[in-house]
Formats: sequence, C-alpha cells, structure tokens
Amino acid sequence: MKRLLGRGGLGLLLLGVAGAAHAKMLAKPVQWNLDGRGYSGYLVYDDSSDAKRPGLLMIPNWYGVNDDAVAKAKMIAGSRYVILLGDMYGTGLRPANATEARAAVGPLYADRSEMRKRVDKALSVLRAQASGAPIDLTRIAAIGFCFGGSAVLDLARSGADVAAVVSFHGGLSTDAPALAKQIKAHVLAMNGADDTGTMGDADAFMDEMRASNADWEFVVLGNAVHCFTEVNEHSPGCRYDPRAARRSYRLMRDWLDDAFTAGSSGSRRLPGMP
Repeated sequence: MKRLLGRGGLGLLLLGVAGAAHAKMLAKPVQWNLDGRGYSGYLVYDDSSDAKRPGLLMIPNWYGVNDDAVAKAKMIAGSRYVILLGDMYGTGLRPANATEARAAVGPLYADRSEMRKRVDKALSVLRAQASGAPIDLTRIAAIGFCFGGSAVLDLARSGADVAAVVSFHGGLSTDAPALAKQIKAHVLAMNGADDTGTMGDADAFMDEMRASNADWEFVVLGNAVHCFTEVNEHSPGCRYDPRAARRSYRLMRDWLDDAFTAGSSGSRRLPGMP
C-alpha cells in the first residue's frame, strides 16, 4: 500500500511524547558481546512509573550511538515506551563526521548477513532488559533512522518475532528479496518524496513487499528529502523538516498501536472499530 502525503496532508501535530512534567528520563548504559566484540548502547525510559509498556529497539542513523541519538530516544520514549538504543558498530567506534560514518556503515551494507546478525543480537539484548525495566515482552517492536531504517527492515526480513518495524528515511534495498517471505512484523517505511538517495529503490521495495505475506505500508512524504527527522544532520542531501517529522512520529505511534493490538492475528483495526 502506498500513501502520498502532499502539502495539505495530515496537518500539524504536536509530538506530546516528552511525558509529564515530573518524568524522570533515564539513559542506562548497556553492554553486550557478539563474536568476541563488545557493543554498548543505552536503555532509555521514564522511571517515574513502573507500569509495563512496549519495548522498542531503536537503531540510530549512521553516526551511531551519540548524544543526539540519546536525546531522540528520550523524546520518543516519553512515558510510552522503553527503548534500547542499539549499537551496530561496536564499543569505541563513534563516527564524528560524514566521512567516518560512511566508512563505518560501508562494511555492513556490503555484508547484509552481518547487519542482520548485529541487529538481531541487539533485539535479544532489549528482551533481556525486561528483568530490570518495565518492558512488556508481548509488545516488542523496532524503529530506525537512515542507516538504522535499513537495519530494522533487515531485522524484519530475517523473520524476527517482533510486532512491527518502522523505518524513517531508511534505505529500502536488500541483498535477498526472497527473505521478505519470512516477515512476521507489520512493516511501515516512510521516505521523503524528494529523497534521491532512497526513492530509486521504492518500486523494487514495493514489489518485494507485495511478494511477502506481510502487513506493510509505504508512506511517501511530500516535499521532504533525506534525514527529515534529523535536527543536527547537515550532510549533502539531508534536511530536517519539522512538519514531516511530526507527521512521521504520529504515523509511527498509530502503526505501533495497531500492531500491538493486532497481535498474532495479522489483522488491523480500522478507525472507530473496537
């Protein structure tokens, strides 16, 4: 399903995900190992309540785990989610500029099986945090931005048992289209209509999804380019778009709510349905 959003679109919507005034947002360091290499991320959530809530694996853009990514995770988590900010590079590899970031993502785009292994490991680390954080293990999903969007789409292709994956301005290509038949998650991909870096793969992505059994949606945001949620990303071809960001976050929340409600039935509720 493809939805085009033009200037008239959905209108403005305040994010409203920062939580109550007295919220205590935590960012706890989390370490793990894979194939002899150490990784480090953060578990982010509002500690003012011990109420169980959905757990989200969040894979950041190609700069990886940094202060900007932690701030974004806090904003998204609010009192609504517990987020594991996942490390795809390994402890100590933190790109400081676009050249370093390009060098960091290159090996993973060249070896998509390794990308899938690392994101799947991060998902298992999120699940393991339920012993000490208010995570509802029946409601698990993954979200990603730019490179992170590519990673969570590959997580879905791997057949991971998650309710949903949501990709923001992520790469749409794959090394193995047939993997889409393994998808269990409800898949939402959102890209800017004028994103020359990703939209060239849009038709192939939709063909891939059509050939799968997945519940999927591909949303094209009018007048947006790459990185439309990234406030501090100024690489060529990137531009923060507050309107597109607001719309995409709202779509994310709706998509996750529907996926968590649908459970294993594979069906989605229409507006107004019980």
